[in-house]
Amino acid sequence: MNTAATRVLLVENLVKRYGATLALDHLNMQIAPSEIFGLLGPNGSGKTTAMNCILQLLTYDKGAIELFGRPMTPTSYDLKRRIGVVPQNVAVFEELTVRENIDYFCGLYVDDARRRKELVAEAIDFVGLGDYARTRPKKLSGGLLRRLNIACGIAHKPELVFFDEPTVAVDPQSRASILDGIKEMNAAGSTVVYTSHYMEEVEEICTRIMIMDKGRTLACGTNEGLKALVAAGEKIVVEAEVSEAALIAIGNLPHALRVDYQDGRLEVSCENGEHNVADVLAELAKARIVPGRIWAEPPTLNDVFLEITGRELRD
Repeated sequence: MNTAATRVLLVENLVKRYGATLALDHLNMQIAPSEIFGLLGPNGSGKTTAMNCILQLLTYDKGAIELFGRPMTPTSYDLKRRIGVVPQNVAVFEELTVRENIDYFCGLYVDDARRRKELVAEAIDFVGLGDYARTRPKKLSGGLLRRLNIACGIAHKPELVFFDEPTVAVDPQSRASILDGIKEMNAAGSTVVYTSHYMEEVEEICTRIMIMDKGRTLACGTNEGLKALVAAGEKIVVEAEVSEAALIAIGNLPHALRVDYQDGRLEVSCENGEHNVADVLAELAKARIVPGRIWAEPPTLNDVFLEITGRELRD
């Protein structure tokens, strides 16, 4: 069996230094065809550096990168034609219309004018910009501008697409449209690498997720697999006015991992246990606190992230 055929991307022991700062510390990553691979990490964790090294936009000190079973180098233009990039910062030309922008970026990969015209039309239809084809970017809303950014990155139908925070500062309707589009691309055969600060997006669309920090891989697996790695079993949520003394008592419960309280909402993250809800209620009763609503939630990807990194994603 040709193992190279079973993966789109392989990163082995990648090291990148900025002076005395170690940005990537022997990073390893492997992505199979047709995955939507989520790449998570706090700001400064090395995500952008890793992507720029993979795309050969940055040199690195040590390690190996393979794309489609072949070594990736700065001059691997045939491999680069098979990649699409949707950057976090919108990168389009203000003086060009929507159609002209997409045509320009598609033209970096596709020389044939007739074929390019077909691809541009398909990209415009894919992101729902048919009514704005002759509009210049400055007249588009934030959500429509994000859609244009995506169209410019995927018009040439790449086999591997990097999405770097594609839904930042967009409205819920545009966010839903973007996520649906990514799933549709993936169903059509594109492999996706997706970074986001919105955990619910990663949980919704990613088939496998890697959490990294300080330039290293901390954990990698499916959404459910990652949740099984950590102690968090459930989150108990209580609506009540809770005293400082009661918060301390709840935090000292045997299965309590983390206690958060704000604006009358108590959240207790617990290890798996049979009596977690009863134990929390008992402590509230001791403090003569009458709760409003109370419910338990399964662990989220955010719970996993906090336990593995010890940091908020937006740090």
